[in-house]
Amino acid sequence: MALIRNKKRHGLIALSLILPFLAIFALVFAYPLYEVIRLSFTDAPLIGEGNWIGLENYIRLFSDRLFYISIKNNAYFVVLTVIPTTMIAMVIALAVNRLSGRWQALALVLFFTPYVLPVSVVTQIWAWMLDFQFGVLQPVFAFFTGKPVPVFKNPYWVLPSIAVVTIWWTNGFNVLLILAGLRNIPTDLYEAASLDGATRRQLFARITWPLLWPVTALVLTLQLILQLKLFDQVYLLSEGGPFNSSYVLLLMVYREAFQLNHGGYAAAISLILFLLIAVVSVLQYQLLRIGKGKDT
Repeated sequence: MALIRNKKRHGLIALSLILPFLAIFALVFAYPLYEVIRLSFTDAPLIGEGNWIGLENYIRLFSDRLFYISIKNNAYFVVLTVIPTTMIAMVIALAVNRLSGRWQALALVLFFTPYVLPVSVVTQIWAWMLDFQFGVLQPVFAFFTGKPVPVFKNPYWVLPSIAVVTIWWTNGFNVLLILAGLRNIPTDLYEAASLDGATRRQLFARITWPLLWPVTALVLTLQLILQLKLFDQVYLLSEGGPFNSSYVLLLMVYREAFQLNHGGYAAAISLILFLLIAVVSVLQYQLLRIGKGKDT
């Protein structure tokens, strides 16, 4: 009987510890998700109830040309940012890790400062630097192309330009993650390998890269999720133009919900984006684990 009472007591203690988490989870995730799913089957406006219409929103969505344009632009932006920003962050982290003292602190401040800036400030800075008439970077475009380029009004330049802005803005956080991974690698391994005559390239290939891979996979996954949720930079720099060349899924949600007052249709798009992010991020992370397992 005493054993049963102790088990019940431990169970009640455990339940009391997880109840706050369950309450917050239900309030900020489960209930909103349920509402999005419910609204996606209605013709509700942004505020207010609507009529049940079944799968009409999804049928309309999968026959909407803008939906496929948005998916293509999101995928293109992921290609432009996820792997490049991870590679750049790794190079920067390896360089910063070789510094010490004030120089390392100064380098970290320089690379991390853009990350703490709000997106409105970041876009204003780059809109000024890339301005067609007065931009300080326009001479660079003129040197390579022979003339200034209105990057945010050119369908071929707009997404690559926004990708550069995004990498500059967000890469400081990736540098910190990779630098933390580098500092967790025991120095004894490098010393032992150096005594055996290993070169710098061999040290990186045999020690740094394998031990840094879990952090690298994490950075790749976080970047994939972040870039699939692209909205702020596009809205502030190009508003989806020109000719829908930078039109993305979250911009479509914003337009349908806040401009056209189609709450149910916007909910359907949001749910599809949520499922897309969940499936693609989990699939990528698993593929990275499998690929690394085969290499080892």
